[in-house]
Order: sequence, then structure tokens, then C-alpha cells
Amino acid sequence: MDELVKQALAKWPNVPHCYGWLGLDARGHWRMRDQQAQQQQLPGDRIAHAALLSFINRNYAQDERGCWFFQNGPQRVYVNLEATPYIARSDPQHGFVLQTGAPLAAIDAAWLCDNGTLILRSDHIVAQVDDRDMAQVLAALRLDGLASSDEALLAWLEDAEGNLVLLHDGKEIAVQPLAYASVPQIFGFRQAPQADKD
Repeated sequence: MDELVKQALAKWPNVPHCYGWLGLDARGHWRMRDQQAQQQQLPGDRIAHAALLSFINRNYAQDERGCWFFQNGPQRVYVNLEATPYIARSDPQHGFVLQTGAPLAAIDAAWLCDNGTLILRSDHIVAQVDDRDMAQVLAALRLDGLASSDEALLAWLEDAEGNLVLLHDGKEIAVQPLAYASVPQIFGFRQAPQADKD
């Protein structure tokens, strides 16, 4: 967290939190959600300002409720997540890079969801792979030691028969099946944070 943010928190500890105005889409883009976007359930406008994106990425954190937020000075701006708290993109140098720009460290586990989405976990980080990178990532999957066709993967998603692994960084990472609807509950995060009711 930025030092200026820490100082602002100390100076103004009781600033009300903000909900609904910031979103993270399934491709790792931060989006500003004005009142119209919120009312009409729209994703909002993509944020393109480099300094603002860098500031958001440096001050992105999770609270004890499993809600993700951007600490904007003394105010927490809670984030509506279209997918997971992090989005991973394939990267030739690091393997995978998060939307924050940080490389995804060693992958501990992977899940292939019933909608074809791949979820990766590295320690406390849970990241959905950007759909634009899935064709490349699917080429790194092996079913019972063999490169798997789309048909074989669909069959595996139906019955989970066979040993599916992701080849990454010289290792074989076991891939488990998972219902996409259960991802927030399984990994303990809220996609649409709300203020606690007193």
C-alpha cells in the first residue's frame, strides 16, 4: 500500500466506504461504474489512465469478509468482480501475469470449470485465465499423458474420468473439475460487495 494512502487512513479513519462504482471484468480491465451503469447492470467504462491503473493495482486488497477493494486515500472503494479477484494472462517470460502486472508465482492448483474456464491458485491468489489466452493454455493440458482434443476435454468435464494435468514451469499440476457457479463460495470472495447492515 502506498505511504500516502497509509497517512490518509491515519488522518481520516472514518471515511464512508464506496460500493458499486468500481468493477474488474473477466479480462482484467478495471471499469468505472457510474450511477447509470449501476442501475442498468452495465460493466461501466474501461479505465485507461496509466497512473490511475497503477495506483489501483498497488492499493488493491481484501477485507475480512472476502470483499476486494481499492484503498483510495482514506476511502475503501469496493470492487464488483465479474469473475475472480485476479485475472491471469499468459506471458512468454513469466508464464502468467496478473492484471496488476505482477507475475503469478508457482501455481499450486488448477480447476477446469464446467463452462470451460480455467482457475489457477498460487498461495492466496485465485485467478481466472483470460478467455483470449485459453486456446494457448488448453494446448498445455494433458489427459492421461496425451494432448487432449476439445472433445476429450468436454467428455472429461462431463464425467471427470482420467488424469488431467496442466504443464507449467516444468511441472505437472493436477486439474480438478469445478462448477463455475461455486467459484466465489469455494474460494471465499464476494463478487458484489455490499455495506453491512447495522
